[in-house]
Amino acid sequence: MPLDTFRENVIVLARDSTALRPARLAGVRKIEVRGGGRTLLASPMICDDPTVVGPGDAGLPLPAFRRLGVRPGDIVEVAPARAPRTLEALRAKILGETLSARDYADIAADLAAHRWSDMEIAAFLVACASFMSPEETLWLCQGMVAAGRRLTWDRPLVVDKHCIGGIPGNRTSLIVTPIVAAHGLLMPKTSSRAITSPAGTADTMEVLARVDLDEAEMGEVVGRCGGCIVWGGRVELSPADDVLISVERPLRIDTPEQMVASILSKKLAAGSTHLVLDIPVGPSAKVRDRRAGLRLKKLFEYVAGGLDLAIEVQFTDGRQPVGRGVGPVLEARDVMAVLSGDAGAPADLRDKAVFLAGRLLEQDPELRGGAGEQRARELLESGAARRKMDEIIVAQGPSPISGRLGALTAEVVAPRDGVVGAIDCLRIASVARLAGAPTDAGAGLDLMVRVGDKVRAGQPLYRIHGSEASEFAFASDAAGERSGVELAP
Repeated sequence: MPLDTFRENVIVLARDSTALRPARLAGVRKIEVRGGGRTLLASPMICDDPTVVGPGDAGLPLPAFRRLGVRPGDIVEVAPARAPRTLEALRAKILGETLSARDYADIAADLAAHRWSDMEIAAFLVACASFMSPEETLWLCQGMVAAGRRLTWDRPLVVDKHCIGGIPGNRTSLIVTPIVAAHGLLMPKTSSRAITSPAGTADTMEVLARVDLDEAEMGEVVGRCGGCIVWGGRVELSPADDVLISVERPLRIDTPEQMVASILSKKLAAGSTHLVLDIPVGPSAKVRDRRAGLRLKKLFEYVAGGLDLAIEVQFTDGRQPVGRGVGPVLEARDVMAVLSGDAGAPADLRDKAVFLAGRLLEQDPELRGGAGEQRARELLESGAARRKMDEIIVAQGPSPISGRLGALTAEVVAPRDGVVGAIDCLRIASVARLAGAPTDAGAGLDLMVRVGDKVRAGQPLYRIHGSEASEFAFASDAAGERSGVELAP
């Protein structure tokens, strides 16, 4: 059926179905559909129009049709499905109990097979947010890896870099990856799309190149270029995590335990052996102070140790956005300016990317200890990193989206003379999302001031870009109420 039900598996049956009478579905949540050598659990919908679904037909929307792997006209078997056994584990977690490694392995498998409804997933996320031990976080992570594909590479050293997010404009991965690949280390970078931010690494890279590569395509790019920057959802690495993220996104749930399991499961599934993790710390970042950062660092180290993944955690400055652009097109502009060596490129974005790339290059046994950052800077300033990025862009293919900046603009100005005392990362991200980012790649904010800058009344603090009048108005109104840029005398 030409319908897109997104994550939900749905089956449409006629009111007078000869295979499964609607009367038998009283109290039934799911129907088991078998065909093409696979089994699918789907939510039933009853149709009263015989021109849509006949009495001998089963209608499958496109997502379920692809997952079952059948063709139009194939015979399928349908029957009321038993509730997944893992719902008992869910109820135990809701009651505050500690689950076992086996429970989490089964839960991850059921999530990956789309056996849980969004309501049940939301209940699981909230229950885990209430209490989840470090051991449970490790078991969930292991279960998510086991429920999906795991890439392998013919190198003993496979590196990656990841940031926990929360800082607008912090697109260092798009600079680190070509630097590291230009040096000769293998860096198959898989990234998620934005959950609560105005842009994720995959959203920004999609402005420059295609990111929805499958496993074979990703392997070909990495083989040619030594690195890639792709969306992990298409490669089906840790598919259970993608299901959790799809519910986390509208609920804005991002607990430390879910964050650790999500990030490390994706890195292990991508075949990484060494990871540099960026934890920004600041008053409006995800991690507000050093104490919270240390707790998160220890949880990452504990789980990574259980996965045999070498990890180096770096605390970085999260007191304000990084770079100038906030939103996919604007952030891609900043990235390419840094890679091209433009005089006006954001220095903070360049310096942070060089530092993190240097930490990864330190993993190279052939490089003299302490020379990583110097080597990273050489590769950037010589143009080798830009050439490698161009190579990756060509290999991944042309972008399917427009790279145009939103034509609707409005400047948010300083209400009085003063000094920029703080920039609220959460507020800046919220205004950019209201403008349409990341769904509208050309929407976002162009920042014109940094903390410590002197400003005059009427001087622009940032410019809002948008494409849709209604979203642009929401963002402009929100910025007028509270800009997120605080002025001190």
